[in-house]
Amino acid sequence: MIASTAIVHEGVELGLRVTVEDYCIIGAPLPNVTSQPKTVIGDDAVIRSFTVIYAGNVIGDRFHTGHKANIREYNSIGDDVSIGTLSVVEHRVKIGNGVRIHTQAFVPEYSVLEDECWLGPHAVLTNARYPKSPGVKGDLAGPVLEKKAKVGANATILPGVRIGEGSLVGAGSIVTSDVPPGVIVAGSPARVIRDVHY
Repeated sequence: MIASTAIVHEGVELGLRVTVEDYCIIGAPLPNVTSQPKTVIGDDAVIRSFTVIYAGNVIGDRFHTGHKANIREYNSIGDDVSIGTLSVVEHRVKIGNGVRIHTQAFVPEYSVLEDECWLGPHAVLTNARYPKSPGVKGDLAGPVLEKKAKVGANATILPGVRIGEGSLVGAGSIVTSDVPPGVIVAGSPARVIRDVHY
């Protein structure tokens, strides 16, 4: 079901049973591009009102957005991914299967979120070590969240930092260096507290 107020641009391929709610824009054209890239969204997606998805995204099955999510161009997004209300995913991001991005999270260019990662509300990933410096665009490095890594609410992950498989970043933490697999870190700067025990 596609709402009458939604805009679905040419070059968009929607799967079966896709819901696009009011005032969404799917396949938003990129400026200064002669041929717009194809946008693919898999089966059983629910794209909630006022979401904008730019051209060039390839998105798997059972994709869900909250309201007013903004998803820039050239991203690869797996199956069973949810991106919450007012969250922003910039371009050239790789998101695996089963990833959950909560409300008002920010994911910058070149970030990698492996399978089953979790970003809490207001979590911020960063990718520019020296903003506004000459050549900053050539030095962007998004964080890497390995499989099943979890980042708590209001935490900040600095550019290029790797969060190890299954690790947990405590709410409000600032992570300035790599986190090994299977640990809990917290604080500013974040330090290892203990191993994860499930």
